[in-house]
Amino acid sequence: MATLLTGIIYPVVVTVFANLLFREKATGSLIRSNGLTIGSELIGQSFDSLKYFWSRPSSAEYNPMSSGGSNLGPLNPILRDEISKRRESFILKNYLNPDHKIPSEMIFASGSGLDPHISPEAALLQFKRVAKERGFDAEMESRLAEIIQNLTEDRQFFIFGEPRINVFQLNLMTDSLK
Repeated sequence: MATLLTGIIYPVVVTVFANLLFREKATGSLIRSNGLTIGSELIGQSFDSLKYFWSRPSSAEYNPMSSGGSNLGPLNPILRDEISKRRESFILKNYLNPDHKIPSEMIFASGSGLDPHISPEAALLQFKRVAKERGFDAEMESRLAEIIQNLTEDRQFFIFGEPRINVFQLNLMTDSLK
């Protein structure tokens, strides 16, 4: 009886209610363009091109089927080497001074490997690179700065979490600039 209740009835009821009340979220908050699914607002994705804002690093390579951390401890030399390489790469590719403080989410992988958000500070540190790679003039840079400001989400209920920007949404809006 417990198997029937918790293994079949409960999941079916929850799925039906979720699809009725929160259709978009229940189906993964998928983003479509020209009839094709191009991503999800809820799952981080890799953006390797210099013309895109980069997501937080993922130890799961953004694969939702094997999400999780690397299980490397803070004293592990492999983890220290990865962090050092990420920091150096971020500084170099974003034209920053070697001693610039880098937001932690740009050098430490997310616990799930799927975090779709970065801080506004991380986006602003990438601003110069993205604008340069896209050949933006002063007007386009101003519009890009406006997009970053408009997409910045506040803390939930004013107390939980930190201000954040969904990188996928930011890149979509950046692509729409003409």
